[in-house]
Amino acid sequence: MATVRARHWLRGGDAVLAAGAVMVAVQLVWKFELVRRTYFRQDDFMFIARGLESQLSWDYLMRIDFGHLMPGAFAIHWVMGRLGVYNDVLAHGLTIGLQAAAGLALLRLLRLLFGPRPAILVPLGFFLLTPMTIPGLSWWAVVAETLPFQIALPMALCSHVLFTRTGRMRHAVAAAGWTAFGMVFFVKAPFIPVLAFVLTVGWLGGRRLWRAWLLYLGVLVPYAVVFFRQLFTSVQLTNDTFHAELPAAGVAVKAAWTLLTGSLVPTSLGGPWRWQSIGEDYALAATPPVLGWASVAVAAVAVTVSVMWRRRAWLAWLTLLGYFLLADVAPIMLGRVETLGPDLSGFELRYVSSTAVVVALAIGLAFIPVQGEEQPWRRPSTRLRWAWAPVAAAFAAGSVWSVAAYADRPLGANVRSYVRTAEAALARVPAGSVVLDTHVPPKVAFAAFFYDYARHSRVLGPTAPHGISWTSRLAGPVADPLIFDRQGRLSPVRIDGITIPAGAACTPVGRDEVRFRLPTALGYGEHTVQISYLNGAETTLNVRLGLAQTAVPAGENLGRTFAPITGAGAELAIRAIGPASCVGEIRIGAPVPAEDAAPVPPQPVR
Repeated sequence: MATVRARHWLRGGDAVLAAGAVMVAVQLVWKFELVRRTYFRQDDFMFIARGLESQLSWDYLMRIDFGHLMPGAFAIHWVMGRLGVYNDVLAHGLTIGLQAAAGLALLRLLRLLFGPRPAILVPLGFFLLTPMTIPGLSWWAVVAETLPFQIALPMALCSHVLFTRTGRMRHAVAAAGWTAFGMVFFVKAPFIPVLAFVLTVGWLGGRRLWRAWLLYLGVLVPYAVVFFRQLFTSVQLTNDTFHAELPAAGVAVKAAWTLLTGSLVPTSLGGPWRWQSIGEDYALAATPPVLGWASVAVAAVAVTVSVMWRRRAWLAWLTLLGYFLLADVAPIMLGRVETLGPDLSGFELRYVSSTAVVVALAIGLAFIPVQGEEQPWRRPSTRLRWAWAPVAAAFAAGSVWSVAAYADRPLGANVRSYVRTAEAALARVPAGSVVLDTHVPPKVAFAAFFYDYARHSRVLGPTAPHGISWTSRLAGPVADPLIFDRQGRLSPVRIDGITIPAGAACTPVGRDEVRFRLPTALGYGEHTVQISYLNGAETTLNVRLGLAQTAVPAGENLGRTFAPITGAGAELAIRAIGPASCVGEIRIGAPVPAEDAAPVPPQPVR
């Protein structure tokens, strides 16, 4: 009796389904070891800060950020900011949950298309192992965009396949719903109906499904209207709107070729085997040229063999190539290639990370007969029964090697330490403390890309448990200003540069200028002047450096005032506007953390 049940279980495909579920679970454990070491980076801080300062409105959700329409991701960032600001535990949990859902959704599609045969575990294994998705998993902003799409694509195709087989309209509605869900998160989702069309024409019989196509069109058209309206009206961080700029033909071809042969093809075979670090927490593919060409050769052989043996295998590979050109290459041609260059953009795996689902589907269609397909083979398939085994073994070994090589870097450890240290510092200093609002280190967010969203007040201000007085520059008699050091601690400000020491007594300054010769001439730039004084009454000091001058208040009794000035010169001139002043030590330079003062906290948080 037990033997009969076991045979029924195997024939019913439950064993294949169980094996696929186990594969999904194992890869989650494997990838969690990488994900748990990551932290927020670059765009993540801007998106969360923007969410915290915005209402959950149409303008907030529908703003296109450099070509990306992602109201769903913006909604997640909005909620994330209100659940602990930088809650990496929540982010990690969502990442693993979405990854699990994506794997199970692909398993469902493969089982529905090809039946419960063991062969479907090969394309599933590809998706679960490929390093193509690894850099995207280490970047929260990419996760929030691409993983919902990797769930929506197979789920939409599942519903479409069910509609073609049953004719029930509810399945077409579900397909349209999953497509709309994908569109809420990722701009590549409009290609889902295109894939459904190719799948229908090539493998599902090409029946008249006009009701479904009208429904899908009813989803695509409004999306296109909203997308293009927002694309040309959304104000970017540059305070400008989008302008379509195509690169030169040579640059475009090189970028597309590099993305294909340096990123997509090698990672489809277990590469890139080597990485080029971008900071401490991210890396680009750095496929060795020899292995890159070897990958192209292996891919060409695989395509040739599949076309020789399998009917319509050519259509599977043509679909993958078309999707790559339209969904992966075309978007980066509109501005990003000119900005980043063909090499940098060509080895950026996040541009192709979501394509892993399409590659897995193409592998299945090229080598496995679709359920109910008549005459799927040109030649007897028995000759290819185990031909995939050595390729799969080499792919698995290469993937494990590549992922381990990617993980061999600090990932989010140093950025997490900086943010946690800064959070502790803001919590320990008194409420109302004056903090100089400098830019965070480049390892946290590049100021050249994110402008004011890379300032401490935007990145770390929301984490402060009480009010902090942020100032972008020191001006006037600021009491005990603080500044962040390179480790995220708060220290008193020291003006680093030229010092004009006080004499035996302070220097009286009245309505006439008193000139102080500088030890060395200052080049043109923005300088901060710190003036110590002893005043009998409040006054105003006019400070001049070359042709540039500014006026700042100075208080009563002993104190110091700061004067920001942009200029150049070999002497500093000061005069009093109002009651006379008596000037002591003068420092001219840039505000830096005082090395001889105790920082808060004493040690960075590790």
